Amino acid sequence: MTQKRKPKIAVWKFSSCDGCQLSLLDCEDELLAVADAVEIAYFPEATRAVVKGPYDISLVEGSITTAHDAERIHQVRRATKFLVTIGACATSGGIQALRNFKNVKEFVSIVYATPRYIETLNKSTPIADHVFVDFELRGCPVNKYQLVEVLSAYLNGRKPNTPPHSVCTECKRRGTPCVMVANGTPCLGPVTHAGCGALCPAYHRGCYGCFGPKETPNTASLSAAWSQLGVGEQDIMRAFRGFNAYSEAFRKESEAHEG
Repeated sequence: MTQKRKPKIAVWKFSSCDGCQLSLLDCEDELLAVADAVEIAYFPEATRAVVKGPYDISLVEGSITTAHDAERIHQVRRATKFLVTIGACATSGGIQALRNFKNVKEFVSIVYATPRYIETLNKSTPIADHVFVDFELRGCPVNKYQLVEVLSAYLNGRKPNTPPHSVCTECKRRGTPCVMVANGTPCLGPVTHAGCGALCPAYHRGCYGCFGPKETPNTASLSAAWSQLGVGEQDIMRAFRGFNAYSEAFRKESEAHEG
């Protein structure tokens, strides 16, 4: 009897901090089940073993910030059947996309003693700006259970079941009082994709938008509410320029308050 071939999985790193790859390693018991169902063909964070493609599924962490990145992501796409971007860097350009609002050449000249050695693009862009992406998994870092859900969905031929609602729903589920209503604390929870378990509001802090904008976020309404709390234009702009600064909804709202 012919033994069924295990799907090949590859994990790729572009410009990022490795946090989303570590989320996969942090799955521990769940990762053992995944490893038994797939062949981990390429994952430098976990193993030096390399199996040549093509790959059934690729998890891509990081944004495109160099010309080399821009070329390599096309190579990954050609070698992959199902490509999943993981994390804020891969889905929106990440914290490094703050460069997109300024002149990156000025940063290079100030920071580096020998600027001519630095080869970088003017913008940090998400993977989807360069190649077709089959599924985006947000977060900084990603939720490890959502990551396992995406892999399970692929292995079982179904659509991934990840929440489309906001962080506010997670606050309600865990019984956390609204920090905006109770304390007047600015919070991005109403416009931010769920996935963190409402971690920051649970410690009496406003949401920082780690999981990026939710579906159809009303950012203008939230900004208006913040203004009523006494938050200034510059602070509103900075709030939307965090981990997902270059996601369309957050970018447009930050630009609306740029002095």
